[in-house]
Amino acid sequence: MDIDVRLRMFTWFAEVSGAVAVSRMSPEEIARARERRLSHNLVTSRVFGPMPRGVFVTDRVADTDLGPLPVRLYRPHTARALPVVVNFHGGGGTLGNLDQSDWLCAHVASRVGALVISVDYRLAPEHPYPAGREDGYAAVTWVARQAEALGARSDRLAVMGDSAGGNLAAVVCLLAREAGPVIDAQVLLYPALDLTFSRPSVERFGDGPVLTRADMEVFRRHYLGDDGDATDPLCSPLFAPDLGDLPPALVITAAVDPLHDDGVDYARRLGEAGVPVRHTDHARAVHGFLTFPGVCRAAAAALDDVCAELTARLA
Repeated sequence: MDIDVRLRMFTWFAEVSGAVAVSRMSPEEIARARERRLSHNLVTSRVFGPMPRGVFVTDRVADTDLGPLPVRLYRPHTARALPVVVNFHGGGGTLGNLDQSDWLCAHVASRVGALVISVDYRLAPEHPYPAGREDGYAAVTWVARQAEALGARSDRLAVMGDSAGGNLAAVVCLLAREAGPVIDAQVLLYPALDLTFSRPSVERFGDGPVLTRADMEVFRRHYLGDDGDATDPLCSPLFAPDLGDLPPALVITAAVDPLHDDGVDYARRLGEAGVPVRHTDHARAVHGFLTFPGVCRAAAAALDDVCAELTARLA
């Protein structure tokens, strides 16, 4: 299929799922978009990807230090104690829900042999920064504490996130470096790591496809509120003065993405700080491509990288 046709299809499906075009949404439309649920029928399976067999999916509420927090568990069929991967979905800290990560989380659980826990963290504008960050860290500390009860291993723990979820995964690693728990790996998928939008790729690809600068500015305004500081390292990890002693990282970027340079620069800085890091850049791929594996061919190769990295780090 012609790449332009594929990009138009991708953009249309992304808008249907409420993943993009936030700059054209009212607050009421944003709230409705969060509630959209993606049933895995024939059409959605071809776009969002078929679910693997042998993975048990359950929703529950985690009793975290901050209170109840909805999570979704993906458990492969095995009796052994499992390593754990905590996942944070994308959506600019404003949109998104657990459904959009189903394909990725289920395949990681199946192929890595891990318990994957996806976090339904609070979203702006109702819950601006630092609510999402606090939920992310509370979820990881809850998982580490409850690992045995969950049939998992607290000494084999990774975090994973895409876009705004990649931001949360990176921030959780910064927090855990200071106060625990020990995190063994971080997987950052086209992460948003500089909320000042000062990287060249923001200008280069600010008109999209899929994600535009206008959308990003609305996301930032909702997420940070009127008085937020976009240079705070716990909002923008690229502003952290020291990236040493962080977990080994896999950073995946899309070449046609306003956030491309966020991931490139973060991977470089991690390496300069002595952190083991692997960076893969997918030519002609657009922002969010792993959410739509049936449309984007690069998703299969990226999934291979994710599973290989997690298998190696959590073995």
